[in-house]
Amino acid sequence: MNYAMIVAAGSGKRMGADRPKQFLELNGRSILSYTIETFDSSPDIDGIVIVTNADNVDYVKNDIAAPFKKVKAVIAGGSERQYSVYNGIKAIENCDILLIHDGVRPFVTNGSIKNIIEETKINGCCILAVPVKDTIKICDKDGFITSTPDRSLLWQAQTPQAFKFDIIKKAHESAKEDNFLGTDDAMLTERLGYKTKAVMGSYENIKITTPEDMDIGAKILENR
Repeated sequence: MNYAMIVAAGSGKRMGADRPKQFLELNGRSILSYTIETFDSSPDIDGIVIVTNADNVDYVKNDIAAPFKKVKAVIAGGSERQYSVYNGIKAIENCDILLIHDGVRPFVTNGSIKNIIEETKINGCCILAVPVKDTIKICDKDGFITSTPDRSLLWQAQTPQAFKFDIIKKAHESAKEDNFLGTDDAMLTERLGYKTKAVMGSYENIKITTPEDMDIGAKILENR
């Protein structure tokens, strides 16, 4: 059984809108509904769990997720994204591979979903990612450049991140026990010594975070 967990518990402060960004509309539909639709239509996904803000659980369940047959639960998240994911993990049973995805990445494709699942069957831990296009500079706290890493080795992490379920559950339990807060889920498995493979994603698989991203998202929809 392959499950997708869609994390949609953010507040969207950088968007400057009057509601969380996952509920903003592109072409008359919420961003979150596009995200759910892709996983719901994937033949490689058996169930979906959505994690959202406690105040929005009923809204997501009744107004956004209702048309989608694979949604098994809508649950409340925590104060940090990592805690929200752990809440979602505790709500899942009989799962072999878990895909964890940002609710505001609505342009992931079924092809990418299939690819990352197949790679995770082999490698245990995988993330979608794309090679960076720009030169990256590492700076000190005062803004002065200290080094320039080899761009050919740098990848920009995306979601979904996919894991064999027992591995990601163990990683989150260990992080909770150690009071460790990571920047993504792969960081939690990496700290336990698991190797993670980067699987080629798409440059269209953007995370909608700022008003400019809404314009880019509308263009992606238009081209599709």
